[in-house]
Amino acid sequence: MTGRLNSAQPYALGLFRIVVGLLFTCHGTASLFGFPDGGMGPAPAAGAWPSWYAAVIEIVCGALVLVGLGTRAAAFLASGSMAYAYFKVHQPNALWPIQNGGDSPALFCWAMLLLVFTGSGALGLDRLLTGRAERPSGERTPEREKVTA
Repeated sequence: MTGRLNSAQPYALGLFRIVVGLLFTCHGTASLFGFPDGGMGPAPAAGAWPSWYAAVIEIVCGALVLVGLGTRAAAFLASGSMAYAYFKVHQPNALWPIQNGGDSPALFCWAMLLLVFTGSGALGLDRLLTGRAERPSGERTPEREKVTA
């Protein structure tokens, strides 16, 4: 049973990455364009600190995480952005995320931080473009030997 679960780990991680990336991208598009669901208030003016930059980071990093391209770097930037959002915007209002409305930033921060350490898993462009796969231990399989005639 454990062997089957371990063999499915890269695919479960890939699905986790896809869902988190999609939700993060939707969070950014709702902030910037009011889609989906009418947004979260008025759209920030272009270049307005920090709301406009946060929305752009959410859209760009969310899309990169969604497709699995530059996953670790995009997730690192996204995690930092959500940590900033939590501690600068939400935490001063109350200690606990449930009290200060910071549930989403806290969850996104930790989910993205997990992806920094795990990588994209299966089903990502990172894996297709490099031609190498990660083993569950995090070690990389050796590259294919090039044969010259």
